[in-house]
Amino acid sequence: MGLGSTAKKIQGLSERAEAMYKQVQELQQRIIHLEEEVDETNDTAQRLDHQLTEQRELLLAIAEEQGIDGEQILADAAIDQAELEGNDEPVEPGETTAE
Repeated sequence: MGLGSTAKKIQGLSERAEAMYKQVQELQQRIIHLEEEVDETNDTAQRLDHQLTEQRELLLAIAEEQGIDGEQILADAAIDQAELEGNDEPVEPGETTAE
């Protein structure tokens, strides 16, 4: 009586261990896939960053040929962006957003 019960328990444990092993293998494959996607995304981001740098230099060169101060335009745009981001902060009760 005890041996049959023990055998069933061992069989149940074995089946659960197999199921868990399969889950671990699936997780490993998902992690490997995610790592590959992260690497691809990183490569893409680096390529885009390089292209953006090239385009910026090209636009600055064109602006210079046209007598436009491209660096000043970029500086003004950065200031405008910082001001916009600063205005996104929540306003305390009793404060106004007017300057």
